[in-house]
Amino acid sequence: MRGHEHTNNDLSGTVHGFVVQARNVDGGIHVSGAAPREEVPPPWQLPPSVRITDRTDELRTLEAHRCRAAEGGHSTLAAVSGLGGVGKTAVALAWLHALRPDFPGGQLYADLGAQAPGGPVDPGEVVGRFLRALGVPTGQVPPTLGERVALYRSLTADRRLVVLLDDAATAAQVRPLLPAGRCVTAVTSRRRMSGLSLDGGHVLHLEPLSTEAAVELLDATLADGRVAAQPEEARALVLLCAGLPLAVRIAGARLAARPRQGITAMVRALSEEHERLRALAIEGDHDVRAALDLSYQSLPTTAARLYRLLGLHPGREFGAPVAHALLGGDAVEALDALHDANLLVDIAGSSGGERYRFHDLVRLHAAARAAQEESGEERAAALLRIGHHYLANTRRAEEIIEPGRSLPAPDPEPEPGVREDLGPVGGQTEPEAALDWLERELPNLMAVIRLARPMGAPELAWGLTDALWPLFPRRKLYGEWRESHEEGLLAAEEAGNEEAVCRMLTSGALGKLATGDHAEGLAMFERASASFLARGNALGHARTLNYRGLAHRRLGRLDRAAELFARAATELPACGDLRAGALARFNLADVALAEERYEDAVVNAEAARLALEAAGDTYNAARAAGLTGRACVGLGRLARAESELSAALSALQAEGAGFEAAHVLGALARLSERRGQPQQARRYYRRALSLYASAGRSRSAEADEARARLGALEPAEAEAGAPDAEAPGAAGPEDAPDAETPGAAGPEDMPDAETPGAAGPEDARDGGDAGP
Repeated sequence: MRGHEHTNNDLSGTVHGFVVQARNVDGGIHVSGAAPREEVPPPWQLPPSVRITDRTDELRTLEAHRCRAAEGGHSTLAAVSGLGGVGKTAVALAWLHALRPDFPGGQLYADLGAQAPGGPVDPGEVVGRFLRALGVPTGQVPPTLGERVALYRSLTADRRLVVLLDDAATAAQVRPLLPAGRCVTAVTSRRRMSGLSLDGGHVLHLEPLSTEAAVELLDATLADGRVAAQPEEARALVLLCAGLPLAVRIAGARLAARPRQGITAMVRALSEEHERLRALAIEGDHDVRAALDLSYQSLPTTAARLYRLLGLHPGREFGAPVAHALLGGDAVEALDALHDANLLVDIAGSSGGERYRFHDLVRLHAAARAAQEESGEERAAALLRIGHHYLANTRRAEEIIEPGRSLPAPDPEPEPGVREDLGPVGGQTEPEAALDWLERELPNLMAVIRLARPMGAPELAWGLTDALWPLFPRRKLYGEWRESHEEGLLAAEEAGNEEAVCRMLTSGALGKLATGDHAEGLAMFERASASFLARGNALGHARTLNYRGLAHRRLGRLDRAAELFARAATELPACGDLRAGALARFNLADVALAEERYEDAVVNAEAARLALEAAGDTYNAARAAGLTGRACVGLGRLARAESELSAALSALQAEGAGFEAAHVLGALARLSERRGQPQQARRYYRRALSLYASAGRSRSAEADEARARLGALEPAEAEAGAPDAEAPGAAGPEDAPDAETPGAAGPEDMPDAETPGAAGPEDARDGGDAGP
């Protein structure tokens, strides 16, 4: 206003509202402010809820987490992870829909597209959609992610709403989408969202349904009474679906479209493994294989290859060293990736270490991917790596249990990365831990034995069978004993390895004796004997003398058994095997005792005991002392009988040898009867029966005899009245181990395989001399 001249643009006084200042204004002026914003209704974006079964515990866990967060004045964050098709979204929807009365601010939903062909959805795009749903006009949505997130948190700070972030790829994708205030957010993902724990989230992993719940889901899907009419068929069907809700729903939907078809038809369709994934699909809609394909396609390259190779594994579960054998140094990260993607289930138990299994349908998918993407040579090489991994570690276990027994092996010692953990846990001895490992891996080892010949590797079949020998008699695994040796014998014959053939014959024949096939076992021993003789193997032939004597002893041919044992007792020491010769003397004593030639029994048993003690075999030396004690009872030398039997009982108890200790207790009971001490005899018999039961031999001839003699003593004791004096080594019933305790007797209950004894070869403890 140069010169302070007056203009029409002067303004004075107080102004309220808008002000328009202009030099000259001609015509009418109309001024209006922004129209008041329309009230936007709360968003209700959640998809409809679907029926779920057997998820009560999971829903209770989610709600408990929400209540704790609310009590602390915090927002609630929960991440639900699991295999594709396991029902993650269904569980999240069931939880969030139930919260609607308490969260009037609305429901936001976003599919984050972790498995989408174009890749995961950008968080900025999702938060922009959320802002628009909350009433922000499109033109006022900020351009940058940071500004959008700030506005989103401002709008949700005082609202009570729920948010479902479905199919998330990473925790980083989720964080910008978390509302403020006391809202509830649920995240679903095929990956384990452990990173959200740092944000106060509760991570819940969903497992497949139990069989009963899966049957209930099938019934709800069909809703026509077929499940009630065919319960066994329904159970078989859901077992083939392995409890995966998506698979159960697809199978049910396909049956629902065929109301006249029985459930058996779908069972047949799914029974062929290579067709199962194809059958679990509805054209143009849900598809189990497609769901698994999405998870597979998101894997890193090395993890995808390990997935395929593990799909070739012949067993249901495996340890981390198997992955190292297949993939080498990259196995650690690849295993983590498969576990994070919920394609492997971590089943590590009290034994420690990493141990995994596939869900059954995932295993089929991995095998199918291997068939598609790995050449035949690559698949065969992977199977051989698996087989040789198990062979090397099984031989390590055998060496711990029975040093020096294995046949010469071409396989090198496994590298540290692929060595299975055979170390003892929880106070175990090293041999006990090695036995536990063998038993835990037995399904895998048997699967390799069955596959070895068809894939052109017969040495795997007989090598694994041979290395497994210590397990079979100690854990009484007669079915696997028989099957493995039958296959091992065929494999050794195919390989043309006569030494391995003889090992399969002798070890396998001991299994035949263990199951009562005495004549068949004898024939196998005779064949091995002829082979050793033809090849000039004097030691192998001498050992078969003892084995053939065992068979004849079981067949009741005591004279022939004694003849063979006598030859073995002479020839085995001459060949350098003093311990086996001592066991042959024990066998001679046993036959003499059976024929009531008590003096011969004492002579041979005492000679056997001295030689076995010199060889460091305290277990069989104790058994020899027990045999001497039984013979002395027959001779009436009761003081010596008591001394021998008491010493034998103490030694056998120290060894944990329940069955043999029971046998000695029976002899002590008969000794007490000879002394006129019926109450003491009764205590011995009761304790013996408890040990027979603990050893799983309550139906044995020895147990039956003890039971009968105990019954005969009951009236006599009732008349006797006053208790008799305690004998050395006696124990009352309160000292007896619990007959109900599984495995209380332990593997040491079993007499030596060389020894026929009253217990019988089926209790063989030591197979160290089973081979050539």
